[in-house]
Amino acid sequence: MAYTIKDVAKAANVSIATVSRILNGQTGYSLKTKKKVLEIIEEMGYQPNAIARGLINKKTHTIGVLFPFLSGALVTELLRGIEKAASAHGSSVIVSHTESDEEKTMKYLQLLSEKRVDGIIFTSEVMTKQYYEFIKIMNVPIVLLSTKSEVFPIPYVKVDDFEAAYSATEYLIKKGHTEIGMISGPDTDMIAGKPRIEGFKKALQDHQISFDDKNIVIREGFMFTEGKFGMLSMLDQKPDVTAIFAASDEMAIGAMFTAYQFGINVPDDISIIGYDNINIASMSIPPLTTVQQPFMEMGESAGHMLLEMMETDQLSESRILKHSIVERKSVKEKI
Repeated sequence: MAYTIKDVAKAANVSIATVSRILNGQTGYSLKTKKKVLEIIEEMGYQPNAIARGLINKKTHTIGVLFPFLSGALVTELLRGIEKAASAHGSSVIVSHTESDEEKTMKYLQLLSEKRVDGIIFTSEVMTKQYYEFIKIMNVPIVLLSTKSEVFPIPYVKVDDFEAAYSATEYLIKKGHTEIGMISGPDTDMIAGKPRIEGFKKALQDHQISFDDKNIVIREGFMFTEGKFGMLSMLDQKPDVTAIFAASDEMAIGAMFTAYQFGINVPDDISIIGYDNINIASMSIPPLTTVQQPFMEMGESAGHMLLEMMETDQLSESRILKHSIVERKSVKEKI
């Protein structure tokens, strides 16, 4: 039997309004009454209706999350972290898949507005003026996750892509490599493209290693296929390359696939380091050395930040989380 708030009030011999005030943390009742009502709620297994509760306190206890894609370990770990934070605060998560499409993103923002979400986490995309202005009209807090905006005053949670790419390149240099190439995503991508390219170039520069266009292959994305064909281009334009920094783990594994097809041994003939530390990085042959982004921690941090902003109505400070190098078997010291 599904009990209602009316049943709880009747059993406790109090008004429905009193039960409602207790459920919503308001005042106007004694500790004895509160104890009695909560005991009856537990005995009955009563579950307050979120919509009804929202009508009282103007909160739906839901947050909206927009992802440009829904496949891959990256999204899984980010979402696990967000849901962990939301659950700890008694909130739920509505996930929207935008496919990096402006029209679809606006459609989902409209939907989240109609669902009266209490806040938004916007991931892995550029925050446009159109999105920002609509969210301002919604009048809810927003946190950027795995992205940032140089234009709008929105707090974010991410790693420093420039520093992480610098670390990956320096790792190869410290292993004795000087003929180093990079397979990159688009240099027009201000989130994960250009910062990683600049980190790569700066590491070479700081260690007095020359750089020219032959050191880098720029692709349109960060997936397996981009790494596979990016490796073909790298071998063609820089045949003396001994180590490669790939801008994602999927690209790194695609590069390893091409190396295998050409009879090139990883890491004996060529070393490869990836970026992200998704699950398949440890399953590749050989297991992939990579830069780790703490995705679950990032998601949880963004969730807590948003929930804090929802409670305080204060803008939170952005957070840069630490990356690290996970050493496996795809990089060999050059003698």
